[in-house]
Amino acid sequence: MKKPIIFSFFSGSGFLDLGFEDNGFNIKFVNEYHQPFLDAYIHSRKKLSKKKPSFGYSSENIEELVYGLESKNIKKYIASAKKSAALVGFIGGPPCPDFSVGGKNKGKDGENGKLTKVYIDGIVKFKPDFFIFENVKGLWRTSRHRAFYDEMKAELTSAGYLLTDRLTNCIEYGAPQDRDRILLFGVSADLVKAKNNKDLESHFDWNKEIKFDKNLVLNRGLWPNAEKYSENSQKNHPAAIKAYESLTVQHWFDKNDIDNHPNAKHHFIPRAGLAKFKIIDEGDDSKKSYKRLHRWRYSPTAAYGNNEVHLHPYKSRRISAAEALAIQSLPKEFELPENMTLSNMFKTIGNGVPYKAGTGLAKTVYRYLNTNLI
Repeated sequence: MKKPIIFSFFSGSGFLDLGFEDNGFNIKFVNEYHQPFLDAYIHSRKKLSKKKPSFGYSSENIEELVYGLESKNIKKYIASAKKSAALVGFIGGPPCPDFSVGGKNKGKDGENGKLTKVYIDGIVKFKPDFFIFENVKGLWRTSRHRAFYDEMKAELTSAGYLLTDRLTNCIEYGAPQDRDRILLFGVSADLVKAKNNKDLESHFDWNKEIKFDKNLVLNRGLWPNAEKYSENSQKNHPAAIKAYESLTVQHWFDKNDIDNHPNAKHHFIPRAGLAKFKIIDEGDDSKKSYKRLHRWRYSPTAAYGNNEVHLHPYKSRRISAAEALAIQSLPKEFELPENMTLSNMFKTIGNGVPYKAGTGLAKTVYRYLNTNLI
């Protein structure tokens, strides 16, 4: 099978894309509306010596790409891609605060919620051979959001796609954080051996790349309890977690050599509240804000907006961008531009799909396409 060609939407700084790039896919078109995120995408790819997407980078809003004059270019690019005899796929995770349990909860009528419908309309209009849709668990678990999600799936089914989805926690793929996401894979029924969704599900092996049982590793009884904070303290990992050490914050700090990372000094310096940084226990993540990570546990969801503050396990400060990138399981060579604002750095990091999850998903999709085409 030739390398499938990817059109990426809502790309952010490209964490999900990188997982696909590194595992058999060719990113040909990148769309990200927020220019600082797109600039970071371009910067990181230069640092990683990745090729520029041949159909370019776009900062157009998705409505223009699907409904406006720019749709002509998308059609042209897809026609060109298909001439190469490679499969063409869309990947994207529309902004999700309107579906998030802890977010705006405005659903399909919210400013961001509407973008999910636009993305689905784009799939129906442009007819890629396959696609990935990624979003928060609220779209799956909240009844009124689930009704909207089911409507979108019905629209895709009517357009000739077979579908399979899974509520996945990114820790299952080896990312060091508790982060639930709904992952939906769709493929044109004309291309594969499967003839219904049940048949697709029997061959699309969601579990092949799963590394950890979430029911086991998310059991807090497995991990150390919160401990009194001590600045610059040293602690060996507990013997009980040796098999799961790769899921810990400290493992990824070491793996990514965060003290020498280009983004190591990029962290917020508070105007007030420093005293609080010294009294919160290591591992006390019980509150909405001012959660202190534990070096020998996984991190809470990497979400750094809406006043949610994550503190370094054994330093009296907030975590750095380098440390947040490590928690998102990015390779240590991945970096953000020095001139990017701290707010944009932490927003794009928190919005991204952990690299390990992107890698596991890409391998799963590639395996299925490589073995199940007609």
